[in-house]
Amino acid sequence: MNPVILDIFLFSVLPYVALALFFIGTVRRYVGRPFTYSSLSSQFLENQEHFWGLVPFHYGIVVVLTGHVVAFLMPDQLLWWNSRPLRLYVLEAAALGFALLTLAGLGSALYRRVSVRKVRVVTSVTDWILVVLLLIQVVAGIYVAVFYRWGSSWFAAALTPYLWSLIKLQPDVSYVLPLPWPVKLHITGAILLVGFFPFTRLVHVLVAPIPYLWRKPQVVRWYRRGTTASLD
Repeated sequence: MNPVILDIFLFSVLPYVALALFFIGTVRRYVGRPFTYSSLSSQFLENQEHFWGLVPFHYGIVVVLTGHVVAFLMPDQLLWWNSRPLRLYVLEAAALGFALLTLAGLGSALYRRVSVRKVRVVTSVTDWILVVLLLIQVVAGIYVAVFYRWGSSWFAAALTPYLWSLIKLQPDVSYVLPLPWPVKLHITGAILLVGFFPFTRLVHVLVAPIPYLWRKPQVVRWYRRGTTASLD
């Protein structure tokens, strides 16, 4: 396929297909299978390795996604901040640090699903696809951050206008065409994750989002024939 035609499809057609899948799939799942609207956590099966994957991943991904949202909503302010080299270095280093934290948590979660038999048994094909997509997305993002530096600035200058063109239903791929292939891979991965969202555990962020990051530890007790077991 002609590379230009492929780019036009990926960045002017696929985003709308992904958004349609996101909205239609999310509503259908909520109406048809409301009890699956959770993370379907396997914490009760194994908790120690679960902690070392869950916490780094969630803290890392929340900060990274927040940075992307800020670059999208406030590009002028971001470019002003980056106009001073020291501030630019601090921002880029912090973003890379949280991206590496995300990768560490994701790697730990993947290792847990492979190595712990009880967790592996309850892992669906959808779970494996999601983990692979997330892994590719995070690795691509780190690769871009290392080899195509100052991404916060060119995101604000190039990708923000492109995203706004999608919102206005006037997709302008001219902002994306000159970008290197790792950046295009990162963008495409984000689009695929949006479309795949309703079919995964990610739906839990719509009903139980950020507050659990600072909630107090839960204590669960089972009572069986006069004995008591607890899990903190």
